[in-house]
Amino acid sequence: MTGPRGRVLLAVTVAAAVLVSVGVALRPDDRPSPAAQGRTATPTPTLPTDAPAVIVPGRPGEPAVTRPAQEVREPGTPRYNTLDVWFVRMMIPHHQQALQLAALAPDRAASAQVKAIAARIRGAQAPEVGLLRGWLDARGLAAEAPGHEHGRMPGMQSPEAIRQLTDARGVAFDRLFVRLMTAHHEGAVTMATQLLSAGADQQLNEFATAVATEQTVEMTRLRELL
Repeated sequence: MTGPRGRVLLAVTVAAAVLVSVGVALRPDDRPSPAAQGRTATPTPTLPTDAPAVIVPGRPGEPAVTRPAQEVREPGTPRYNTLDVWFVRMMIPHHQQALQLAALAPDRAASAQVKAIAARIRGAQAPEVGLLRGWLDARGLAAEAPGHEHGRMPGMQSPEAIRQLTDARGVAFDRLFVRLMTAHHEGAVTMATQLLSAGADQQLNEFATAVATEQTVEMTRLRELL
């Protein structure tokens, strides 16, 4: 191809090669790929540094602690079953009755040991009621179970028994308090043992273990008073 046509083809080929070389030289190294164009990276959400502190409840018998919001992770989906919900709903009024009985001791008991045990019950079980209510609130569950009679729970005392304890004074109060509270603790241990047999929530399992252990020890102290 030495004629005019051959010379034209040669010129076109040379021009194309020059254009390709210039395009490669001018392209920046960090140019995004076509697949990356139009895609915006999603920033990792972070809590503001001035976010309010978060109160983290402690385990049974332990105080709550205050921690910076940045250190508290969003909890995952809670795992629980019907027995867990039953236990919490029943343990709240069960604890409340124990607090009712213990509140009678300061003005009626003759024994300093009975008064001390009643004070420990108030100090331990009042925060636990708050913990149990918080467990229900966090899962959007009502505190009351429709149609359930609290009087049928293990260890729950009748209104008549509570009236008798309210009317008692001195040694008579001490003896009746020991008898009623021992039976009440036995009921709580029974409920805790039932949960440990089939409950799914890890926090409640730890709570039930603490209840069973602590109230068994307390029953021994109560019996020694007799």
